[in-house]
Amino acid sequence: MTTHPQPPGSTAPAPPRRTAFAEGAAQLRAAAATEPGRLRTIGALLAALIIAFGAVTAWQTASRSSAADDVLHSSQPLSEGAAEIYSSLADANTAASSAFLAGGEEPKTTTERYENDIGKAAAKLVTAAASTDPGSPSAKTITQLNQLLPEYKGLVERARANNRLGYPVAGAYLRAANSMMQDEMLPAAKKLYTTENDRLRADYSDATPYPWFAIALGVLALAALAWAQRRHYLRTNRVLNRGLVAATTASAVVLLWLVTGHSFARVGLDASYDHGVRSLNVLNDARIASLNARGNENLTLVSRGAETKEVGGKDEDLYDYSFQQDMGTLDKGLAKAASLADDQAGTKPVQTATRSMRTWKTRHTAARKLDDDGEYDAALKAVIGTKKGTTGECFDLVDTNLNKALSHEQTEFKQSATDGRDALTGLPAGTATLAVLGAAGALLGVGRRLSEYR
Repeated sequence: MTTHPQPPGSTAPAPPRRTAFAEGAAQLRAAAATEPGRLRTIGALLAALIIAFGAVTAWQTASRSSAADDVLHSSQPLSEGAAEIYSSLADANTAASSAFLAGGEEPKTTTERYENDIGKAAAKLVTAAASTDPGSPSAKTITQLNQLLPEYKGLVERARANNRLGYPVAGAYLRAANSMMQDEMLPAAKKLYTTENDRLRADYSDATPYPWFAIALGVLALAALAWAQRRHYLRTNRVLNRGLVAATTASAVVLLWLVTGHSFARVGLDASYDHGVRSLNVLNDARIASLNARGNENLTLVSRGAETKEVGGKDEDLYDYSFQQDMGTLDKGLAKAASLADDQAGTKPVQTATRSMRTWKTRHTAARKLDDDGEYDAALKAVIGTKKGTTGECFDLVDTNLNKALSHEQTEFKQSATDGRDALTGLPAGTATLAVLGAAGALLGVGRRLSEYR
């Protein structure tokens, strides 16, 4: 092979110049190939992993703590408030029919009960409106109820005024008021109750799931710290590195606090739902059924057969038919409430209400027979009379004992939900602080090892 010597004075071509980025990358690769470089990389990765673990833990526990607080102070009280709106309206309707049956001189207690129920429903609607987002389905329902409430009161007042004067049209006004209540107001109140219950279930769904992402990051951080300490031991024969031990301890405490704290919170919240919310829902439905049954029982005497319904090819009194349906719902609700009650304080009032309901059915059958036989005054006394042995006495016992059961279950809910929420107290801030300390420990531990190379 022939070579050609370069002419005198010529020089070899200079290699191409590298960019600053390429030069920096080359220096980083060279540094990373050394033990100090590897240690710096390990320290940075350990610190980043511990910080990520703390940040995700703080984020996930904060969201669950907020949802648990909403269960206790927002969604469940709103759900219970919606149930009280429904029951207050139903009870007002019952009181209005009872006062009507009493004739011109309405009993003061019945009138006061009606006025108190209307006032309570109006106040609860104001509270619900203040806690509802404008334009939401609940806000529209509340607006509808606020519009219907004065119209209903107007019909009741016309019925009462005409009843005092002995005009037959009074019964028509009362039936119109009842139709408005049954066909428009109570369905709207039921819709509000259902919406708030859905919101409550959504808050439970946000508060109870395990923070698996944070737990996985915690396990990964501990595994990385264990690997780093094993590497340190194999290269130096030193068993412990104080900084890495501190980082491991902090990460382990965060992970343990996260798992145990959330487990206790989950137990408390689950108990508040299983032994509180479920029982409250069943008891509220049972009380609503008893109120509707009493209203329909009264209206059976008010209408005196003016409203009928075809059942099995035969005409039945509309209100007596509705009464039977409501009593069936009440019977099933009380049976379910008894199965959900988990202590004597919850079981006893339900059992008393059940016995009163059975007596109510028997007395109602006797009152209906009197009315069918043409003994209207006797039937009236059997329903709203002042002496013992009336269906009204049974209704009052059912209502009183259902209220006792509701109060007990509400207390159980609050206690369990508070325990669940409190189990998460301090967890977001505490885990974030420990994560920062753990990351600092990892950096100090690696830094101490680096100092040996200087």
